[in-house]
Amino acid sequence: MDTLETRELKYFLAVAEELHFGRAAERLGMAQPPLSRAIQQLERRLGVRLLERNRRGVLLTGAGEVLLDEGRAALDAITAAARRTRRAGGTDRPGGPRNRLVLAVKAAASHELLQKLLDAYAAEPDAAEIEVLPSGTCEQEEMLRDGRADVALMHTPYNSLAGFDSEQLLTEGQIAILPAGHPLAAHQTLSLADISDIPDLPLARWPRHGTYPPGPGPEIHDQAQLAQLIALGRTMAVFPDSARAWLWAEHTAVPLTDAPPIVTHIAWPPHSRSLTLAALIRTATQL
Repeated sequence: MDTLETRELKYFLAVAEELHFGRAAERLGMAQPPLSRAIQQLERRLGVRLLERNRRGVLLTGAGEVLLDEGRAALDAITAAARRTRRAGGTDRPGGPRNRLVLAVKAAASHELLQKLLDAYAAEPDAAEIEVLPSGTCEQEEMLRDGRADVALMHTPYNSLAGFDSEQLLTEGQIAILPAGHPLAAHQTLSLADISDIPDLPLARWPRHGTYPPGPGPEIHDQAQLAQLIALGRTMAVFPDSARAWLWAEHTAVPLTDAPPIVTHIAWPPHSRSLTLAALIRTATQL
């Protein structure tokens, strides 16, 4: 049988991600024996072994690795379909308008471009409401895939455009954002090597796909926290040049001569047939 039930995928993904039946059962709010039976039944139906069981937990087989990747994508697609359908009908927010679009943006990035886009689109006849959804680093991809957003401003090389349709909007350089009183803030330009290992000013660390990269810098949760820590002389950050729009008086921006350019794209799911979304994309490409 080639069909899978949503419930089966949820059960398998919990076990595959926890690699432990007890923790997976607790996460799902169910007893362990029925979860084990459900996975065994799934393996029999598919005719493949998905998990290798031992006393310490479980390991994924090659087939299990495939179902883990495909299952996540399938559940994201189902969740996205439900969210976008409810949003189109105005039932996701009591009293909210129909035909609303959610635009995911990286907090503090492309501020001027975003403002121009919102103003230009608002002037269009029959413009829909645009809800701006700020996100952390690389979260726009996830928001598009699971339906929390209909469209996003994405930034290569940091964001991946794989699996989306997109249009290029803006190319800009990068800047180091430093405490105004730090010696490096007096430089006209800096290189990546200049800022790579400064004991008293470690680079801030943003989460990528739920985990923080290793390093001595502070773990950053939002832009306000980052701005304050930079002003206090505890960290520094690298941003596109357009981030100058949110700098405080206690910050200094110094151009980075050898950092790769940041290209801002507007991206959306390739299967979308929304006329409202098409109008927003058309406005963006005409800026």
